[in-house]
Amino acid sequence: MDSQAPEAPHGDVLRDKAENLLQELQEHFQALTTTLNHRNKEMGNRIEDLQKNVNDLMVQAGIENCFKEQMVRSLCDICFQFKKCNPIVIYYVNYCCCIT
Repeated sequence: MDSQAPEAPHGDVLRDKAENLLQELQEHFQALTTTLNHRNKEMGNRIEDLQKNVNDLMVQAGIENCFKEQMVRSLCDICFQFKKCNPIVIYYVNYCCCIT
């Protein structure tokens, strides 16, 4: 009897290589996803900081209320066009309750 182990069929070798390649791709994809999520979070933090700085500057310039009203009106432009909302109510709650 021959003491050597039988060689794996050619199909098994290809299957193993394909599985290894897919595993590597999955690992790279996961690393990329993690990196992108981290960068998105960093960018969100930067945008929030920028928004806070802009708001502070607007308060210093005395134009805070005008800007808030303009933002609310732009968010609810369609409702204003069709007179679905009361702009005074929207201004105080700072959002449009008509948007679904």
